[in-house]
Amino acid sequence: MKPSEEYILKQCEPFRSIMLHLQSVIEHTLPGAELKYKYRIPFYYIDGKPFCYMNQTKDYVDLGFWNSAHLTVYPEHMTTAGRKVMKTLRYHTLEAVNNEILVAILEDAYSVREKGFFK
Repeated sequence: MKPSEEYILKQCEPFRSIMLHLQSVIEHTLPGAELKYKYRIPFYYIDGKPFCYMNQTKDYVDLGFWNSAHLTVYPEHMTTAGRKVMKTLRYHTLEAVNNEILVAILEDAYSVREKGFFK
């Protein structure tokens, strides 16, 4: 088993279910996304470049976007949580995942994937 998959499966509920759902939506929306294990968390790469990551911390799952400085869709659903650049979607429950918003943000991130980390 890959370390990224092991990381997801070892999470307690509801975090495991949230991450498995996010994994499914990401891979369905972006078939070229490759799940790796970087920075000790599951990290998606597209064309060899960082794209987004999943991390379970405290009482939520963070879905962070590498090029989030350039994202324009649904900014009100994203948080910076004291960070200067990185924006994330935070999920405390599986029911909180809105697939329409998630897919729109994934597509927005894909459209600006060639832009740098900073503006």
